[in-house]
Amino acid sequence: MKTKNHVLVLLLLLGVFSTHQLYSWGFFAHKRINRMAVFTLPPEMFSFYKKHIEYITDHATDPDSRRNVVADEAPRHYIDCDHYSTHPFDSIPTYWKAAVAKYSEDSLKAYGIVPWHIEVMMYRLTDAFKQGNIDRILKLSSEIGHYIGDSHVPLHTTENYNGQLTGQRGIHGFWESRIPELKAEGYDYFVGRAEYIENPLKKAWETVQVSFSEKDSVLLFEAELSKKILSDKKYSFENRGTTTVKVYSEEFTSAYDKMLNGMVERRMMASILTVGSMWYTAWVNAGQPNLDRLDTKEVSDSLRKANEAEEYLWKHGKPLETVKGHTD
Repeated sequence: MKTKNHVLVLLLLLGVFSTHQLYSWGFFAHKRINRMAVFTLPPEMFSFYKKHIEYITDHATDPDSRRNVVADEAPRHYIDCDHYSTHPFDSIPTYWKAAVAKYSEDSLKAYGIVPWHIEVMMYRLTDAFKQGNIDRILKLSSEIGHYIGDSHVPLHTTENYNGQLTGQRGIHGFWESRIPELKAEGYDYFVGRAEYIENPLKKAWETVQVSFSEKDSVLLFEAELSKKILSDKKYSFENRGTTTVKVYSEEFTSAYDKMLNGMVERRMMASILTVGSMWYTAWVNAGQPNLDRLDTKEVSDSLRKANEAEEYLWKHGKPLETVKGHTD
């Protein structure tokens, strides 16, 4: 077994850590999850995914980028389980059609659909493998990794997603951002090999249930610790470029992470293995097509243009083709 120092050296060589620190779960953890998931794959898949690892890493955050400009995108990232009942998994039907019949599609979308959307993405990725469509394989692999990562976050499973109902506003970013920012270099990223998942929808629900079971600890431990550590020690100020920002102090963050007993690391590592396993499962269900024949292909110009147009829309709120002077 390699030591944590050896792990860090390996990750630096692989380019996992950026010299430019990014401070959100989307930009910090999602990219790392997708990148490290590549190294869980069997040899028949590894060569293809390793060749395109930069695309899969860079586009891990695309779903977050379009949340505010694409209708119906936001509910794909979460599910407010406690909206339904105290024991929600006795109430929420596993299958989409049954859930729609019970609650209506509008109601489900109002409170999140992440497990069902992961199943939809699996069908799409499987079909992309069958078609040998490199553009769709890469795009869907990147994006399903994002939704799977979100399903591993406890605060993505509750209406009290940012502690706004308990006077703990900011806890979402604290759990997702500040802890990885300070602790991620010490994580052990060797999570094992991707495994075939017999029922992806069931796996998605199991993930959500584990996340939901941990949301009380996320909230209660922060509240308990806040009573012990005075406000002037709970927060500190750090320079981020030309800006000075208020952040949770290293002392408070370390104490909270210790109370959680490494929960953030566990959920991130579980995400990595699940993402790799879902990719592997889609490939197997597609008949294990030979990906070596795709090794000579690059991301198409059409996908590059589509990505450029999407990025412009996210940043500016209007389609790229409406910009005066823009041509293909």
